[in-house]
Amino acid sequence: MPLIPEEPQIHESAQGPRATPATGRTASTPRPVPGPRTAAMPRPGRPGPGPARPAPPAQRPHPAPVRPEAAAPENRSAPQLQLIPAPADGALAAADEAVDLLLDSGRAPGDIVVLTTAEQHPWATHELSFGEAAYWAQHEAGDDVFFAGAAAVDRVKSRPVVIIAVNGAVDDAATRALAAARRSAGALLIVCGDPQQVNAVLGAGV
Repeated sequence: MPLIPEEPQIHESAQGPRATPATGRTASTPRPVPGPRTAAMPRPGRPGPGPARPAPPAQRPHPAPVRPEAAAPENRSAPQLQLIPAPADGALAAADEAVDLLLDSGRAPGDIVVLTTAEQHPWATHELSFGEAAYWAQHEAGDDVFFAGAAAVDRVKSRPVVIIAVNGAVDDAATRALAAARRSAGALLIVCGDPQQVNAVLGAGV
């Protein structure tokens, strides 16, 4: 008489975390943190240690960069231009939000560089405190978002996406920075600033 295998006993598991795969999306890999920093150091794109900065109002809306659905290939001669309206004191926050949106949409961190026309981004200020050699080594590595001031724009290598925060007066230095940013952007240039001032500069042939 054939043996009937004993029905396996299913025990109710104890309550607790389960290692079940997430549905709908693959688990994202941790974004690299440049430099020999502690685990608490936030990734580029979010203000880190450095001079205290007032936090932007919660849920303050910024127009998101429009994803170029019908954009030409990235090897075209001129990058796509997107303008995110923002006052000078909100341009850094708008640039940070643009970085987050790009990363969430699948852009590699090393594709992005963020420039500021006036005050340095807090991440750049923090990293420069460890010396310019270590700071620029991270730029040369090209594996993470990099932040730089307009004064160093000529030293910044071309990347597919350049975001420029017009966080000060639109003077001659800012105009030169906008021109350099357009040259440095391989596929997409995002400008965060006052639309009237930025359009005046862009309309002047930047």
